[in-house]
Order: sequence, then C-alpha cells, then structure tokens
Amino acid sequence: MRLAPYPGVTRRGKALRIEDGRTFENPVLPGFHPDPSVCRVGDAFYLVTSSFEYFPGIPVFTSLNLVHWAPIGHVLDRAGQLDLRGARTSGGIYAPTIRWHGGMFFVTATNVSAGGHFIVHGEDPRGPWSDPVWVDQDGIDPSLFFEGDTVYFTSNVEADVAGPHVTDAEFERGIQQCLINPITGKRLSPTRFIWGGTGGKFPEAPHLYRRGGFYYLVIAEGGTEYGHFGSVARSRSPWGPFEPSPYNPLLSHSGSPNPVQAVGHADLVELDGDEWWLVCLGIRPRGNWYHHNLGRETFLAPVTWTSDGWPTVRHAQVQMREQRPRRLPSASPLPSPATHHEWNTVRTPLDPVVFSRRPNWLSLTGRPATLDELHPSFLGRRQQHSDFSSSAGVDFDPQEVGDEAGLVVRMSESHHFEIAVVRRGNTRVLMTRLRVGSIVQETVHGSIPDGLVTMHIDCVDDSYTLGAATLDGPVRVTGDAVLLSSEVAGGFTGVYIGIYCTSQTDGRATIAYFRDFKYYEMPRLPVTEEWGLDEPERKEV
Repeated sequence: MRLAPYPGVTRRGKALRIEDGRTFENPVLPGFHPDPSVCRVGDAFYLVTSSFEYFPGIPVFTSLNLVHWAPIGHVLDRAGQLDLRGARTSGGIYAPTIRWHGGMFFVTATNVSAGGHFIVHGEDPRGPWSDPVWVDQDGIDPSLFFEGDTVYFTSNVEADVAGPHVTDAEFERGIQQCLINPITGKRLSPTRFIWGGTGGKFPEAPHLYRRGGFYYLVIAEGGTEYGHFGSVARSRSPWGPFEPSPYNPLLSHSGSPNPVQAVGHADLVELDGDEWWLVCLGIRPRGNWYHHNLGRETFLAPVTWTSDGWPTVRHAQVQMREQRPRRLPSASPLPSPATHHEWNTVRTPLDPVVFSRRPNWLSLTGRPATLDELHPSFLGRRQQHSDFSSSAGVDFDPQEVGDEAGLVVRMSESHHFEIAVVRRGNTRVLMTRLRVGSIVQETVHGSIPDGLVTMHIDCVDDSYTLGAATLDGPVRVTGDAVLLSSEVAGGFTGVYIGIYCTSQTDGRATIAYFRDFKYYEMPRLPVTEEWGLDEPERKEV
C-alpha cells in the first residue's frame, strides 16, 4: 500500500511485496492494526481497528478488493469523543465493530479507561461521526447485528464481575446479548448469556451473522497470545441455544510452523455469489526465541461453506500468500488520504499547529512530561516492517537541562529508545537513551553544529540503530529489538517511530521543528557506514 506524502514527509522506498494479479500477500494491513472489523457498502469495503491509548482513535480504511486498503480518517477525532487522560498502557479503545444499515454507518467499541461500551454513527465513514452514546452492559468487544428494525448488541462477559442484567450466566465467562437502540444506546431488553464458547479461556470478540435459516456466532478464545484461536457456533434463533461447529476451530495456528501466530478475532463479510471472506488479527514472530515488534496485524482469508452449512477456513490457517477474491478487481484505485492519517499522539489530541506553524515542517511544543510519562509531546506512526529506515531533520535550541527533542522508537512509557538534541552547559550536544523497564542507558555524545541536525533510526537484523553526526564524528548506538517486543514490554500495541519534544521551561516558549520525516522498508542488507551531516543516499528498494 502506497500512501501520499504528508506535510514534512517524503517516501522513497518501495514495499518488497510480490503480487501477480491473481494472488496477494498477507498481512493486508501490516503493523499495529489489531481487532479488525469490516463491512461492505455497495462495491466498497470499510474496515476499523483498535487504537488503545493513541489519539485520534479507531482508524478507518477503505478498499475495493479487500487487499489494498487506504486510510480515510478516524472515528474518534475530537477530544469530546475520546477521553484518554487516565488510560494506562494498552488501555483506551478496545475492539471496534463497524456496520452499515439504513444509509448510516455505526461503530461500537469499548473505552476500558473511561465510560465502557459506546456507539457512534455517521453518514460518511470519513466523518464527521457523532458523539458517543453509552451502553449499560458489562464486558468488552461489543458488536452490532441488524435484522430489520431489530438491533442486537453482543459483547463478552465475565460472570464474576457482571452486573445485574445478566439473567442466566451458566458459565464463568462467555458471550452476552441484548436488544438496543443504536442512536440512543438504550437497552431495549434484558441482557442474556448466549454461549460460553468451546472451552478456551477468555471467550470474546463476538460477531453475529445470518445465512439461510441459521444465525452464526463467531468468537475468539484462548486469550490474545500464542494460543489465540477462533470458533463458531450456530442456532435457529439469535438467542440460542448455540451449537458449536464440528469443524472447530475456525482458525488456529497453535503448535504449527506457520509464520503467522496468535490468529483470531475474526469478522466475516459476504461478497456476491455467496463468496465469503474474513479479516482477523495475527502476529509475525521472529527469532529463535519468538518475539514481535509490529503488534497484531490485519490478515485476510477466504471462507468456504461445508455441505452441511458450516463456515471453514482451509486447514483452519491463514496463508501468507492467498488467491484473490474472485469477484473483485485485482487493481484497486484508492483515494489519496488526507494529511496526517498515519500520525498519532499518546492520549492527548494533536495540536492543530503541528502541520501549519512552518510550511512543510512538523512542529512540537515541549511539555514537562517526558517519554516515561503518560502525556509526552509525541507524534508518531506505526512501525510496519521488520527492517526499515527512518530519518528527519531536527531544528531545536534547548534552553536548559531537561529540554530535548529528537526521534524515538516507542513501545510504551517503560520501553523506548531515543536520540535527541540536548544542552549541556553552553553547548548543544547529542544524547541517546535506551530505556528497558527500570534500566536506563543514557549517553551524551559530542557537540553538534548550529542549525538543522539529521537523525536516523533504522532497524535491520533485529537491531535498532540510532545515528547522527556530531563535530566529533558520527554516532551510532544500537539496541536489541527484542527489548521493545511485546514479549518483553507486554501490552497489546506495537512499536511506533516518531518525534518528540520535552521542555522544563514554559512549554509554549520551546518549540522543536522537524523536516523531511522519512520512513520506508529496507532490504535485508548491511547497514551503511556512511553517516554524516547529510543523509547518505539510499537506493530505491
């Protein structure tokens, strides 16, 4: 997927993906894009994913063939829609579902940090979307199913923390459902427990569908980890009783050598001619000791129906290379995205002057909060490739110790690597910092010339390299990528590459400017030794 440049951003790399017009390569949305949900409207498809503590919330994508996706906005792009002030690491927005009915788009999700379940609606998936209405139901991972004028609201439940609306919880954990008004969020029926899953832990991510005379309930089980899997059940009634499929699991890579692991959280979509596909999450671990930095990504797989009416996926596994949908175009012209759809802040809404203070520059106003705290002055984009190169020019004049601005590779408040311009005495110097939990390696390098400083963060062979030039010579500091992986850092997100600014003085008086931010995939070649005041020439890949 090639996206148009944003202000202050250029791209020169080409994705190393081989497509022949008949097949495609997974994942269709690489990098941190978990819990995908998809709907079809006419010839177009729309997809949303979880966003957790990042703002704006719930990215929206569109496609004409389910393979090539373009970002078109966010569902929660106003401060009044999304309160993340108290969101812990990997808190915030969980598991959205997108549906279309009666000329209106609906998205439901859970803000686990403030308010619980909510529903928003809008006529255009690009926005604007309504303010949230809140739903009085326990659990996470909500979903909507429309049948005429009746709307079903389905979520998971844990009986030990369930509220008084659960009327017949036969299992400790499982799936619950009520009728709802999706405009007001008001429940129109008691909430009923409808299925406990097949025995895997943490039954969640329910989606309800109808095909012929059956209602199908697809869920995830096993926890969002290497034992994650998908299962399905059906009933003649949307209230059950639900009979589990004899072909379960619908998806499972547990114990297999498949390069994709932890698959689950599937959502199905129907094409013409009773052709069905699903999107799901998965990870691509690396190394002898499995680890992944890209977070949970979005994968696409075909669904076939057995002669006795059950949905199945071939070998219950997602393939890295798969045949394209038969009835959809192989080429998919996509709209040019508006500015900053790739960019996110952490918990705090984006300052509108970031893109306009200096034409063709990005700007950040320093805050006292550091990268170790909940509300840093940070702007980033997802790491989407295991091997990549990123760089930017930094124009920053730190006034005192504690002022810093530069590039960062961020997994969380407690796991991040950065390179920055700082002040020591009367001199601007280069600083690198590697934080892994409570262990911090901070190094002050040589002094740097006045004006713009070009910095790099590359990742090759599972190592992040932070580099720049000083008057005393080039600096290259390396940190092991496994230290920023989910297996070490924990959490549900993926790594971001971005820019930041910290200031201990009046925040509005200290501004860092960034120019020509670049990010592109790199081939698996040795890292160049050519570090200097100017960025080394890099070939198209």
